[in-house]
Amino acid sequence: MKYPFHLVDVFSSTPFGGNQLAILPDATGISTEGMQKIAREFNFPESSFVLPIDDLNTYRVRIFTPRAELDFAGHPTIGTACALVMKQRVQTADPIRLILEENIGPVMVDVAQRNGGYHGTLTLSGKIDAPTGAPVPAELAAVLSIEPAEVSQSFFAGVGLPFCFAQLKSNEVVDRAAINRAAWTATLARAWSPNLFFFAGDLRDGGRLYARMCAPALGVEEDPATGSACAALVGAMASKYDFGGTAYRLSIQQGVSMGRRSEIEAEARKSAGLVTSVSVSGATAYIASGDIEVPPSALVS
Repeated sequence: MKYPFHLVDVFSSTPFGGNQLAILPDATGISTEGMQKIAREFNFPESSFVLPIDDLNTYRVRIFTPRAELDFAGHPTIGTACALVMKQRVQTADPIRLILEENIGPVMVDVAQRNGGYHGTLTLSGKIDAPTGAPVPAELAAVLSIEPAEVSQSFFAGVGLPFCFAQLKSNEVVDRAAINRAAWTATLARAWSPNLFFFAGDLRDGGRLYARMCAPALGVEEDPATGSACAALVGAMASKYDFGGTAYRLSIQQGVSMGRRSEIEAEARKSAGLVTSVSVSGATAYIASGDIEVPPSALVS
């Protein structure tokens, strides 16, 4: 049976940058096992499967890496919403709000047209998981094949998807880092999060970061853009007691060394000392559409 699909690049305003995403805009009838096999066939960091709901601008969305289903991910959420609006061919100066029902619950996405393209902003509640017990800098230095003095700090945080964060001394160190699989297995494989987001830059409000992300446990050796990590990072930073403002923003550049430059904007809103929401935004570029032949063995029996 043939199913239509779309390919887009997320967190890039031009094709062949950002993070690749395959979307099946109507995956009705495909089994969970079938979705996993299709995601493995596309072999992008994530693929998304849309299951229409009889409610205007509300869709059920399931997200898969080549190896596992995710409760939430940033670039598939934004890319799926933008692709659905592109498909509708709506011409409007006002943002279109979609609600994507993902495994973590409803995610609000506003899609607007900018400079002839599409720009999406996802918003989540401000519940930030930030447990203690992250590997110390020396341990993460071993995982990244760098010197312990080149790691400034490390911590856990997550909003829908957990990450281990490591702040490094410079962009050059970020580029030079290489995952040591033996050290990763010993240090992170069974940790609260095995997904490692490492970055350099200014963590103050309005700062710019230069980042990479590796998630071997999910079958993603390196991710060109990681919206869920940026949401967790901005939320964790805004949660700190010494930030007394109401809006904390970071700009993150990722995927540069892979040749897939990504630009991500992240913001956390804070009221009465508590983070009330986090949002991540960026552009989506259309690449292609087609059909995939899904065999009966991948359908719901």
